Amino acid sequence: MPDFILGSFVEIDWAAAAQVILLGFIGGTLSGFIGSGGAFFMTPGMMNLGVPGNIAVASNITHKFGKAMIGAKRHGEMGHVDKKLAIFMLITAAAGISLAAWLMKLAGVAGGKGEEKGAGANLYISLIFVFVLSFVSISMLRDIIRSRGAEEVKPSRRIVDFLSRLHLYPLINFSVADVKVSLWIVLICGLATGYLAGTIGVGGFIGVPAMIYLFGVSSQVAAGTELFLAQFMGAWGALNYGLRGMVDIRLTLLLFIGSLIGIHMGAYGTKVVREVVIRLATSCIILLCVISRAVNIPAYLRQLGYIEFDPSKDAIFNSLSKGLLFASGITGALIILFFVFKAYIQRRKVHASLIASKEPAAPL
Repeated sequence: MPDFILGSFVEIDWAAAAQVILLGFIGGTLSGFIGSGGAFFMTPGMMNLGVPGNIAVASNITHKFGKAMIGAKRHGEMGHVDKKLAIFMLITAAAGISLAAWLMKLAGVAGGKGEEKGAGANLYISLIFVFVLSFVSISMLRDIIRSRGAEEVKPSRRIVDFLSRLHLYPLINFSVADVKVSLWIVLICGLATGYLAGTIGVGGFIGVPAMIYLFGVSSQVAAGTELFLAQFMGAWGALNYGLRGMVDIRLTLLLFIGSLIGIHMGAYGTKVVREVVIRLATSCIILLCVISRAVNIPAYLRQLGYIEFDPSKDAIFNSLSKGLLFASGITGALIILFFVFKAYIQRRKVHASLIASKEPAAPL
């Protein structure tokens, strides 16, 4: 584990700290863009740096509170937040986070000392990460492929239409999202979102797709509403994990430094990038992060004694996992920044042309 996590502030490993700040920046950019919280990138990124999984999740969900406040404010200004929907989901999301924190404490006990310390939590987090996010990313990619050729690619409404025909009362009307959804569906999705936010720090990748594919909400409103919800989930998660002694405040602050800048870039990107591009970028980045996390699973199985191979190969698995993770995150962030700066330059040109057209013509 890097010295900056266990040592005093004088002993900070600045190279490792810089990598955590970079994780925060990329995660913040992705968070503002797709409303996921960026934890799908930051949590495994910290684990690749040697941080035990339970500490990585706890520190990330704590940092999520402050970052989500900024992202929710930005999306709120653009009219992308349905507060009523977020509050209903929060009812069960809080219970899901508490359950996740309790299970994480149990999983953290697995493994012994030295390199095996925290291997149980690492394996538990990785398996859930791979299983859940593989399903999410593949489903999104399949939906995009099926919709190709259409002038405007929209998410599938098959599940939304099916649920609406069931008439699971009571039905709640959400005006900003412009949908009417069964209270029971909302509460179940809230529970799943809270549990995954507390387990792998990735509640947004259940909450956002659920709002899009189960509720029929647009991608922009789903992203903004998830960030608004994430404020409260982050605060509740920080309390639950903090009381169990699993929050490293230094990690939290380093992530926050990077994400403060990235969140603004990503939120602006939702205004200038087509919805299909948002969903395509999201699904591809998730899939690469899933592969990155899956690569490390053999090392955790060896550390727990389930399989046997040369321990020196653990470093190879970790390096490959780290390379895939940073490649996916940096590529995704660069794509977002490209569209943001392209839109900014185009807006400047339009503004300049408008000013030029208003200037009086020179006398003959």
